[in-house]
Amino acid sequence: MNERTLQVLEFDKVISLLAEKTATTVGRELANRTYPATDIDTIHRLQAETDEAVHIIRLNKSLPLAYVTNITEHVERSKIGGVLDTEACLQIAQMIYVGRNIKIFIEQLEELDEIPHINEIVASLFSLRHLEKDIKDKIDEHGNFFDDASRNLRSIRSAIRTYESRVRERLQQITKTKSKMLSDAIVTIRNNRYVLPVKHEYRSAIGGIVHDQSSSGQTLFMEPRAVIQINNALQQEFIKEKQEKERILRLLTEQIAIHASEILHNLNTIANIDFINARAKLAVEMKAAKPSLNNEGIIDVKQARHPLIPTSEVVANDIALGEDYTAIVITGPNTGGKTVTLKTLGLLTLMAQSGMQVPALDGCRLAVFQKVFADIGDEQSIEQNLSTFSSHMTNIVDIMKQVDEQSLVLFDEIGAGTDPQEGAALAMALLDEVIEKEARIVATTHYPELKAYGYNRESVMNASVEFDVETLRPTYRLMMGVPGRSNAFEISSRLGLSDDIIEQAKSYLGLDSKNVENMISALEETRKAAEDKLAAANTLMEESSSLHRELEQKWTAFEEKRNALYKKAEEKAEKALQQAREEAEIIVSEVRKMKDQTMWKEHEWIEARKLLEEAQPELVEEKGSKTKTEELAHELSVGDEIKHTSLQQTGEIIEKKNDNEFIIQVGPMRVTAHKKDLQYIGKAKSEPETTFTNVVKTKTPVKSEIDLRGKRYEEAMYELENYMDRAVMENYSRVTIIHGRGTGALRKGVESFIERSPYIKSSRFGGEGEGGSGVTIVEL
Repeated sequence: MNERTLQVLEFDKVISLLAEKTATTVGRELANRTYPATDIDTIHRLQAETDEAVHIIRLNKSLPLAYVTNITEHVERSKIGGVLDTEACLQIAQMIYVGRNIKIFIEQLEELDEIPHINEIVASLFSLRHLEKDIKDKIDEHGNFFDDASRNLRSIRSAIRTYESRVRERLQQITKTKSKMLSDAIVTIRNNRYVLPVKHEYRSAIGGIVHDQSSSGQTLFMEPRAVIQINNALQQEFIKEKQEKERILRLLTEQIAIHASEILHNLNTIANIDFINARAKLAVEMKAAKPSLNNEGIIDVKQARHPLIPTSEVVANDIALGEDYTAIVITGPNTGGKTVTLKTLGLLTLMAQSGMQVPALDGCRLAVFQKVFADIGDEQSIEQNLSTFSSHMTNIVDIMKQVDEQSLVLFDEIGAGTDPQEGAALAMALLDEVIEKEARIVATTHYPELKAYGYNRESVMNASVEFDVETLRPTYRLMMGVPGRSNAFEISSRLGLSDDIIEQAKSYLGLDSKNVENMISALEETRKAAEDKLAAANTLMEESSSLHRELEQKWTAFEEKRNALYKKAEEKAEKALQQAREEAEIIVSEVRKMKDQTMWKEHEWIEARKLLEEAQPELVEEKGSKTKTEELAHELSVGDEIKHTSLQQTGEIIEKKNDNEFIIQVGPMRVTAHKKDLQYIGKAKSEPETTFTNVVKTKTPVKSEIDLRGKRYEEAMYELENYMDRAVMENYSRVTIIHGRGTGALRKGVESFIERSPYIKSSRFGGEGEGGSGVTIVEL
């Protein structure tokens, strides 16, 4: 990649923005060394890493990156036998701590499938928890050793405190007894020894060693004879403490040297993660998009923005190159945005090849180039001033020697700085040469001769930057397919120049120039009309797409609901069938017990059971079924075929007790039923059938007890009779009848029912804890 191109396109400023997003020193160093890659597989990996980090940010989560400095020098020093100081050890422990936190953070993410590259990078981190703990257990955050860093250090510091206490105690006694001889009644330290501030004239009276004196010489800092031995012992302990600290540091350094390769790997991994995270943070800030990359030289970006211009000021443009044409020639007035367009395209290419997302709409496509060349003479740039013809040509000559089919070439004001006619001819020759080498090229120019250049060559597209003659300001919009107009006459008229002068000037124009200007004007009008129609078509398409999506959503919801209902109905039918079979089996079992009374033959039972197994419950109302109104309107009588709604059984009325009660035959059993529980089906057949049909599950399960309290006598007796019928059908061996004590009417009714019921073997009142005389327990 051409170094001058990176400088001219101000790629270093983008790198500065990137470096600001890093959290660690090593990450910042890596960001500052960013250089565009040329291998498409490498770039794909870089882009995937960036996109995964963006995904983490969009989850409202952030990598736990913290301050990490470059500890490479410390590690290398440990490898050659040097002893590290406490600060170096703490920096290494901090790096291990940050790496461990990052690994825990990634492992706890639920979206690991969404970040395979970052997960792979983080998974390679070594734990080294024991080394981190060993360092932090011995050295505090200020770089001081803990007393418990070793047994010897604890013992030494205990001795130090003892000696310090003794020497202070002796000196305090002196300050009390000889305070007049002291400048101040305090104990202080000089040369790491405890001393007293003694007045000069009392030097002999105090006696001892002078370690220092005041600036005036009136005060001497003396170590009295009485504490010299204790101070000497204290100094010996200080020496032992220093030796013990060095021993501990040596041991820590040896551990660091043992794990040097793992430590350096973690350091580089953290730097890489910080670098990836910085790219993601910059992408989010720029509202950038992940580009699709290719090796075919195809560029197609929508609403591309210059990354160094503030969002509130930048004008977004669409740029396409490499499919239908390989060269773009941009014409237009000065300060109209031509150079910005060149730099935008160049920077987006460099950013993409460096793993950064680009400020453009989603779906943008960019090519991977082996070489990017730029000859840009930006007069507004202090760093570069290549506006002279010789400076331009020196650079262009160097470019022409290196350009090939894998190159992107950006020429600003090609051929400028010399005679216009010769410059235009030279510009066309240069363009022809670059196009012949199949490179991708974008060039800007003022020369009117180049306005018609693109119309004579299939591989060249004209473009221009729009200028608003009403406001006399450029709009900075790039218009593909339309060469730029000079607008000199329109601008002059707007500024107040006489119409006569303008008309006179027009008369001096050649016919060709007039035709070109008229052609460009017509193209602009046609383009604007096409853009208006395109905008209207896009609006209509968006509305249609929105309606289509809404209809699809509703149709999907309808199908899901329909399928759910079908599934629910199938499950209900299956459950109903299963329960019907189980309950039918119970009925068959009960009837089998009474087969001697009914005198049915075995082959008849086999046939009945087969029919039961094949039976399907009716889940929908049959067309020929009677309506409820019709059923109620029919007066029930003996011989009618009916359905008992509570038992969900069919049978025949064999006796009418009164207007509201009937005795019905259900299979081999007789049941007393209330009129409201019976539905009329039809007249009973003359001959009873020996098969059971329409057996459906009982709606609600029968409990093992019935509570009659609070009910009228007739109602209670009716419910008790129905309950006992169902209890027998459920094959209960024991049931409980709760009737309470009260007046005793319900209890007597229960006793009367028990006496006449053929189903009951025995009965008794409830015992202690069962309800006493308010409950009757019946054995069936």
